[in-house]
Formats: sequence, structure tokens, C-alpha cells
Amino acid sequence: MTDMTVTAASQIEVDRAELDASISRFAGSNGEYYAEAFHKIHEATGVVPTGFNLAAMLLGPIWAAMRGVWGFFWGFLILEVIAWVQIGRGAWGNPGAEYLERAASQSERAASFTERAEAARAAGEDPSRFETPAANLARAAERNLQAAEAANAEAFTILMVGLALLLVIKLVEGFYSNVIYEKQYSRWRIDPERVEAGVSTQRLLLGIALVLAIAPLTIYKFTASSPIEVLNSFPEREVSQVFFAADNQTIYSGTANWMDEQIDAAAKAGAGVFDSVTAGVRAVLDTLTLALIGTPWPVVMVVICVVAWRAAGPRVAIFTAAALAYLALLGFWEVSMETVALVGAAVLICVTVGIPLGIWFGKSARAYKGAEPVLDLMQTLPAFVYLIPIIAFFGTGNPPGILATIIFGMPPVIRLTALGMRGVPESIKEAAVAFGATRWQLLKDVEVPLALPSIMAGVNQTILMCLSMVVIISLIGGGGLGKEILDALQYVAKGSGLLGGLAILFCAMVIDRIVQGAFRRADQK
Repeated sequence: MTDMTVTAASQIEVDRAELDASISRFAGSNGEYYAEAFHKIHEATGVVPTGFNLAAMLLGPIWAAMRGVWGFFWGFLILEVIAWVQIGRGAWGNPGAEYLERAASQSERAASFTERAEAARAAGEDPSRFETPAANLARAAERNLQAAEAANAEAFTILMVGLALLLVIKLVEGFYSNVIYEKQYSRWRIDPERVEAGVSTQRLLLGIALVLAIAPLTIYKFTASSPIEVLNSFPEREVSQVFFAADNQTIYSGTANWMDEQIDAAAKAGAGVFDSVTAGVRAVLDTLTLALIGTPWPVVMVVICVVAWRAAGPRVAIFTAAALAYLALLGFWEVSMETVALVGAAVLICVTVGIPLGIWFGKSARAYKGAEPVLDLMQTLPAFVYLIPIIAFFGTGNPPGILATIIFGMPPVIRLTALGMRGVPESIKEAAVAFGATRWQLLKDVEVPLALPSIMAGVNQTILMCLSMVVIISLIGGGGLGKEILDALQYVAKGSGLLGGLAILFCAMVIDRIVQGAFRRADQK
């Protein structure tokens, strides 16, 4: 029987000399101090820190920059700036400046009305229509003056709060700097190449430069009664005059006009291509619309319920029947089928194009590396931005809306298909090749079946993302339930909007349940 002895952590002997040498190499200057401080931290059992770093307290963010503790630097730089803003507001700021400006403006307007009242009296007219607003403005100015006095009276309190806050921040810096620095030492021991150590003059100068660039301007902006205008708004017009001679033209307007000209020229030059693409999308959409709307509604309902039963089971079929009943009873049947046709056309094109591309990218790392920035752009660019080039090149209506949906919905199926293809074990592929499988057989009988779970997840994500575009494409003339929601938003029809939103929800749930159920059943076979 094996003798198993459990050793307590306190019984583990540590080579203190080697540890001190390691800490000294990490800390650089004052290595002995930090070695002693780290030992106290290791031996401490309480929550309150046992040591105090005077240099960290006095220098604050500068100490952190010098030591490379950048999280400490940014956190306490922001906190110290907040404290100095409060001190500045109390010491040399003017808390009541806003009220004084308002009072001066109201007094000026009251004087103007008083003059007009005197002129009316001299002309033998009734001066009361000018005296009343003058008296009201004078009272408002008096109230603002009192508010300014009250705000200025609080200046000493603001100063004391700022000083107290700065003192607390400095004490926290002193007590916790060694703790934070010890954590950086632990990371340095694991990865000395990537974790900064020692004292660096370059980091010190960078820290001083950042403090001087951030703190004085921020404190001045929040404490000066009338800061210079350049701190409030970027001098865009003045900079534009360097590039454009015309006073009324800016970099923004010049760039926007140039882009308008280029887009118009491209749309005119490629009109034939863009019209062909629109015609192809319209053909797919018209086919699905004819099948879903042209066919009698009982037939469509029965077919959908049977598909749900066969693909996902009786529970999903019952839910599908209830959802379809909701759409029919509330008058959403036709617009819902139009929505399903829009989404179906977009998903069909996404899957037809996306899965082959995903297979290619999964088998070619170079191709995927080239396509990845494009996929990132398609997924991260706000959906509303897609509509601008779509309108410019393809016009408005349902087909352009489908094209915008394709841009938004295609990346998931491409990415997840490529991920599934890359996840096929090499040993299985090598075994298939050893048994004489051709490249086509390898793809059809081995790689695609093993990658199918990831591919189906991509298809499901594409379906849901296409459904999320239903409301957005209504902004460029798209129909379906999206138009119902847009109308409800325009006329603040809360009930109609919520009912339409539930219709979209049920459409999404039915499609998702059928696709997921079909996949689970296929996976169980």
C-alpha cells in the first residue's frame, strides 16, 4: 500500500535567497525594499495591506508608469484628476458662473423691455404689455443671482471634498501599490518576456508626457469660468480652410461631395450588372411569394404544420399551428407570408453562396485570411449603413432589401462552415484517403457530414439574423411585417406595434424550432 503524505502549504520550504534575487531582478532599483514588502504580502493573512509605499503615494501615476503598472497608472490618473477638478472648482473656480451668465442675459432683456415700455408711455400707448415681461425677467434674474451666490458659498465645501478625496486616493495608492506590484511580479515569473519589469526612463518620460497632456487641460476645462473655445469643439472649419480656399466648404462637405460623384458614376457605369442582380433576386422572391401567398392559405398552413411534425415532432407542430392561427386571426397572414418569402429568399441565397465559400475557406487558410477582413466588415458595420450603397446601386423595394439582408446574414454561415471543416480530424481524412477515396468522395462522404453540426448552426444563425433585418429593410421600401412595425412607430400606434412584433417573434420561433428539430433528429439517426 502506497504511503501518501499530505504536506501543508506552511511546511513547504522556500529558498528565500533565490526568491529575493528574483524579486530584485524584477524590481531593479530598490530591490531589497520590494523583496521585504513582497514577503510581508505573502505572509499576511488579513485583508488590509501590511505595507505602505511612500514613493507610490507621492508620485502616484508617475510611479506606476515608471514601474510599468499601466492599469494602476490609468485608474489612479483618472481618480486624481477628478479630485483636482473638485479642488480647482473650490479654490479658483466659479461654481455660480452659469447662473451669473443667465442673470446677465435676463437683466439685459428686462432692460430692453423697460425701454420699450418708456417709449410706449411717451407715445401715449399702454406700456403694461412691456412692463409685465420686464418685471418677470427682473425677478428671474434676481433668482439666478441668489442661486449664484449660494453656489459660490459652497466653494469651500467643494474644496474640502476635493482635498479629502485626494487624500483618500493617495492613501489607497500608498497601501495597495505594493500589492498590485506583487501581482505583476507573479505574472512576470510566468511570462518574463511580455510582462514589464524594472524601472524604465522611457516609461517614466511617457508617463510624465501623458499626465501633462491629460491632467492640466482637463482640470482647466472643468474649473475655468470661460475656457477657451478650442477645448469645447474641434476647430474643424479653421482646419478645413487650410485645404479649401472657399470659406463655406469643409473637409466633410468636400469628401462627401466627392463620394457622391464617385458613387453616381459607378452606379451609371454598372447599371446593367446591378439591374441583372436585382432581376435575379426578384425571380427568387417572386417564386417564393407565389408559393406562399398565391397558394390557398389552408394548403400553406397544412403543409407548414406537416413539415414541422415530420422535422421536429408533434410538440413543435402544435406550437406551429398555434402561431399560424395567431397570424391568421389578427390579419397578419399575407404580410407574414411576405416576410417569410423575404427571409426565405435571403437565406436561400446566403446558404447557396455561403456554404461553398465556407468549405473553400475551411480548406484554404490563405483564402480565409484574405476574406476575414471582409467578413468582419459585413458583421460590424451598422446595418443602417448597408442601406446607403444598396439604394445608390439597386434602388428601393423588396429586392434591394434582400441584398442588404444577405450582406448582414451571410457571415455566420461562412464562418461556422469554415470552422466545421477545419475541425474534421486529420486522422479520419488520412484513413479515407488510404482506402482510396477521391477528393470529391472525401468532401461529400467524410468532411461535410462531420462538419454538419457546425454548418447547421451557421444556417440557423443566418436565418435569425435575416429575420432581424425585417424591420430595417422596411426603411427602403421593404414590405411584410417590417412595414407594419414602421407604420406603428411613425404613428405611435403602441398596440399595433406590439402585435406586429409578436408576429415577427412567432415567425422566428417557428423557423428556428423546425430547423433545430430537423437537425436534432438527423443527428440522432
